[in-house]
Amino acid sequence: MLKLEGLTAFIAVVEAGTFSEAARRLRISKSMVSQRVADLERSLGARLVQRTTRKLALTEDGVLFHRRALRIAADLTEATTELSERRGALVGPLRLSAPVSFGVLHLAPALYPFLRENPGLELTLDLDDRFVDAAAGGYDAVIRHGALRPSALVAKRLARSSRVLVASPEYLARAGRPRDLRALETHRAIVFTHRGGADWRFVGSRVAVSVRGVAALAVNSGLVMRDAAIAGLGISLLPTFLVHDAVAAGRLEVVDVGLQPEPATLALAYPRDRKPPAKVVALERALRRSFGDPPYWDLPRRRA
Repeated sequence: MLKLEGLTAFIAVVEAGTFSEAARRLRISKSMVSQRVADLERSLGARLVQRTTRKLALTEDGVLFHRRALRIAADLTEATTELSERRGALVGPLRLSAPVSFGVLHLAPALYPFLRENPGLELTLDLDDRFVDAAAGGYDAVIRHGALRPSALVAKRLARSSRVLVASPEYLARAGRPRDLRALETHRAIVFTHRGGADWRFVGSRVAVSVRGVAALAVNSGLVMRDAAIAGLGISLLPTFLVHDAVAAGRLEVVDVGLQPEPATLALAYPRDRKPPAKVVALERALRRSFGDPPYWDLPRRRA
């Protein structure tokens, strides 16, 4: 007799690519994942996964059964969702991915009251600055920060996100305050190492303009970039959700070079071919309420 836990473990192994990663996603031990898949294979009388020391591969039977298993899992999820919606309750697992800095500073505090109001939810939150694949990663939704471009995801805007050039008062007193892009190129730069973060992009009269300073520090953490700017290492281009407190406290100052940095958007995204369950829709509404419009981290608009 087929067991749902075996079906779930098999799907997780295929999506994750390894038993170890599947165990992490399911929050159980690797040996338990392996045992559940083995029990499923015995029930079916067929080998589904070909195990090797370095990687795993699906057998011909495994490829065929995986397609059916996905449909079965989707039907069960939809049925569970429909029943919970009829009762007006949000229940079951919810997997979410988000950028590290935003997740720590703003997303997590917004999630706590949402989870208290919906105790039937089982949230797994993965913080990662990479653009993870929502479908392949098994996520119900992902938080994205950046420009919204056409993709296989449906993106729901949560809040606007302005970027500003910032530096410490000490650095500006020592190195001078740049007033235009040419002067900016001569300054020490604190840059992000992912997704072309070494280039600072500004909105020109017709096209976007890119500038690159003299790299003082390149790092894949917005929090480290902020703290490096506060420490006086150079100028950095950062979203206001990272620097609003430091600017308000006078530890950082906004640097105006005559052009506005390219704006970004915070969005909740999910696969286009999948109807969002009620818990994702409810999460979107809760986050919008929590962040506000304009968001509470926005800086006061400067006069032209």
